[in-house]
Parts: sequence; structure tokens; C-alpha cells
Amino acid sequence: MTQTFLLPELEIIERDKPVNVASVPQRSPFRYPGGKTWLVPLFRRWMFSLPSEPKLLVEPFAGGGIIGLTAAFEHLADEVLLVEMDRQIASVWKTILGGNAKWLARRIIDFDLNPDTAKSELSKTPKSERELAFQTIVKNRTQHGGILADGAGVLKYGENGKGILSRWYPQTIAKRITNIELVAARLRFAQGDAFDVIAEHRKNRDAVFFIDPPYTAGGKRAGSRLYTHSEIDHEHLFRLCESLRGDFLMTYDNADEVRTLAERHRFETKAVPMKNTHHAEMSELLIGRNLDWVQDGGIFREEPTHVHANSSRPAR
Repeated sequence: MTQTFLLPELEIIERDKPVNVASVPQRSPFRYPGGKTWLVPLFRRWMFSLPSEPKLLVEPFAGGGIIGLTAAFEHLADEVLLVEMDRQIASVWKTILGGNAKWLARRIIDFDLNPDTAKSELSKTPKSERELAFQTIVKNRTQHGGILADGAGVLKYGENGKGILSRWYPQTIAKRITNIELVAARLRFAQGDAFDVIAEHRKNRDAVFFIDPPYTAGGKRAGSRLYTHSEIDHEHLFRLCESLRGDFLMTYDNADEVRTLAERHRFETKAVPMKNTHHAEMSELLIGRNLDWVQDGGIFREEPTHVHANSSRPAR
């Protein structure tokens, strides 16, 4: 059966104003620290700036996977490869894309979340991949900021004093999971090292890469606190990107050390506005070979477009 998705009209995007994330479809089952929902309109713009629809989009630091999911749902690439090293996050992707999406959705809907049941669930040793996936969703939705790394505390007050129920929307989370199953034919998941996967596909001209590494360059601590696997060789990552045959878009902390790295490897950088989890306005860097599609002070708008799951790229 042909599936039809309606691409929402992109809000007007101005370089000096953060994207309104409420206008972006929420696809991920995770509440993910450092998530890129705010980048989705610009990601679309990048993908449509490419000369042809990529055969493969690789997201080597997938995390919550909002960029890869957007590409799969909106048919911006023939195939999407999500890569994540973290065992907890990997269990969720493996469960959803491995035939157990409906089981996980039902488990979430049936779970009576309260402080006692949450504590009991999180103290268990999971006996299967899908049980670990369910535990991970509970942990992600009940800990501060969705942080899965050791040391994150459970919500006490949360939003409007709702405590651990602040981010627990079982019907919504379940629907996102079953919706992902609808586009599973265009999604692959690999648990492994991002550097190995980038190197594996670096000679593929038909592959493009969205790269969002932990922000630990220049001694930044946030990545170390938010993610289980946070220490990476940033210089090596930039060298790998320089060797890619296909195009890439990288996001990074807007720091002098990162700009210096980009300049050393002859990449362009542009700062874009966003809001963090505390709604404070800040900026992050886009890094790539050619960022002309990010217009300085420009305004972008795209009209709604119907995209068929088995169709070619919609006209630009």
C-alpha cells in the first residue's frame, strides 16, 4: 500500500532567530539531550540543495535519531543508516526495527508509571533486548533532561509539579514507535563505532553524512555529563570528513577550538541560533564544504509537498 506523508510548511527561518521546534514533527521516541529537532528545517534545506537524492544518509552519532527519522519519513534519501554505540539507546532502535515495535508500544501503554513502579523497573536486570528497550524508555522519560548516563537523577518536581509524569505520554510515545515501523524498510540500525562506519562509507559518492558528535572539543564538559560514550578524537573526525567522497553536514559547539579545526581542514562554518533545554538562546556551528544554502540574513520558505513512500524526490 502506498503511504503518503504531508511535509509541513516550514516556518520562516531567519538567521538571527531560533527555529520554533513546535512547528517540527516530533518523530523520536526519545527525549534526547542535545537533540536536533531545531535543525530539521535547515537539514531539509541542505538535502534539497544536493544535486540529486542521496542513496544513503548515514547518521553516525544517532542518539534520538530525529534527523535520520526525518529523512526516512519525508523520503529525503533512499535509505537511512542510524549508528549508535550506547547499549541502552541501541536496544530501543533494535527493538523497533527488529519486529518488536508493537510489543514495545503496548508495554509502554500498559505501564502504570508512578515513583514505586519506576524505581522497581529501573532496578531490574533486563532479560532480553526488548526488556532493556522498555527500561531505557522509562529511564529516558523519568530522569532529568532525558539523560541516560550514570549519575543523572530522577525527576522530583518536573513540569508543573507533575514529577516523573512530566514527560510520560504513553499514547504519544507508543504512536511514534509504531509510526517508525511504517518506514522501517528505509531504516537500518547498526550498533558500533561512528568512526568505523564513516570510514566504511567514505568512498561512497552516493552517501551523505549528518554528523553530530558529543560536544567535548576544547575541554567542554557537557558532552561528558550527558552521554555514556563522550570522549572522541575530534581531529581524527575532521580528517575523516575531509576524505569523504559524498557530502556531509556537521554540527558542533560554537567554540574557537572548533572554528580553528574547521579552518585547518578548509571547511566552511556558519553559526545558527537555537534554544537549549532551559530555553536559553545560544548558537551552534554548522560545518561543511559549502554552506551557500544557508543564506546570511535570508528567509527560507517551502510550501507543503505530498511525498509518496515509493515515489521519487518531489520537485524543487
